[in-house]
This record gives sequence, structure tokens and C-alpha cells, in this order.
Amino acid sequence: MALSHALVVSCEHGGNDVPARYRALFARHRAALESHRGYDRGALAMARAMAAAFAAPLAAATTTRLLVDLNRSIGHPQLFSQVTRAADAALRSEILERHYLPHRACVEALIEGSIAAGRPTLHLACHSFSGELGGVERNADVGLLYDPDRAAEAALCTAWQRELGTLSPDLRVRRNYPYLGRADGFTTWWRRRHPQTVYIGIELELNQSTMVHPRGRARRAQVIEALRRALAAR
Repeated sequence: MALSHALVVSCEHGGNDVPARYRALFARHRAALESHRGYDRGALAMARAMAAAFAAPLAAATTTRLLVDLNRSIGHPQLFSQVTRAADAALRSEILERHYLPHRACVEALIEGSIAAGRPTLHLACHSFSGELGGVERNADVGLLYDPDRAAEAALCTAWQRELGTLSPDLRVRRNYPYLGRADGFTTWWRRRHPQTVYIGIELELNQSTMVHPRGRARRAQVIEALRRALAAR
């Protein structure tokens, strides 16, 4: 991929804010809000740093995903959490209108505007994952999620992983881990709309245990530099 590609950065789970109108729903769920269930710790800082490094537009949301998950498609069983799933249809529809659709529309405007201007676009969605799940340690520091059937995405992630190996050999970088890049998500939704000649969607996943703390700042900078080198080399 050449540097002529435009970059759009998004962050779907950047915070655990609860809008005042819905706070009563979360009165007994403070612990969940503060956990990974509530938001992706560190994802917003990574997204901001990435956008600044590349002078790229950023669309970030800070409303908790326990209200509605902006990275899920409408109709997905995990679009609403256990807190909001039982709410009446009118309230769920209101949540979609006020908090889900505006973020998706913002990202859509950035990507469609870039493509309409004749610039192939790289959409980088920043996320983070818990260091362990069910008592089992996740054995990666960085995950790069993509669709293996889209050669441009596979090539970029391979190059990105290689450059990170050069910059920081001890950094554990895995592709399509801890989730599959083709699972339901915002980038998957976009792939159905545009071919890889004009749209490349990558989800960047950071391990909260090893990458999301003050000492991890240098490593996060290496993630950015490795992407810069991977883009320049193509």
C-alpha cells in the first residue's frame, strides 16, 4: 500500500460514559462499567496518537458499549448488553438514534468522502483486549485483525508485523488474534460496501495488561512507527 492511501482512524469503545438519561439503568452495574465489559481501556489514547502521527481524521466514541455496542451490526445479539437488552423497543430505538447511528454516520462521512475524492482509504479501528480470559492468559501484546481473503489487508498486516518485529523483537504480535478479523464488526460491515482497491479495514488490538500503562507508551509509539514503515515500503 502506498502512502497515497488516506487514513481514517476510529475508536468505537473509547470510554465508559453513561448519558444522564440512562443512568438509572446502570445503578447496579458500576463494576461492569469500570471493566473491559464497559470500554476498551487505552484504545482512545492509541487512536488519538495514531491520528496525530498521520494527521488523520479521528472519529471516537466515549459512551459505554454497555449502552449499545458501536462495533456490532444492527440485529447482532450483542448489539445491546444485558443492561439494555431488556429495555422496551422504544427506548432501544432511541439509543440507536442518539448514540449508535451518529458515530457510524461520522465514520461513514469520513470514509465515503475520502473514496469519493479518489483516494483509496485505510480505516484503522483501535481497540484493546483483556490480558486474560477465563483464567487463561492471552499470549499476544498486539493483534492485527483483517480479512484473509482480501490480499491487500493480509499484505499490510504481514508487513506491519514484520516491522514491529524489527523495532521491538520481544513484542508478541499476532494476526487475527485474539479475535477473527472476519467476525461481525465495523470493518467487516465496510468490506461488504467497497472492494479492497478502495477500502482496507484493519482492527488494531492492544493487550491491556502489557500495552496500556505509562511504561507501554514507547511500545505504542513503535506500533505507530512500524505502520509508517509498512506503508512506506509498499
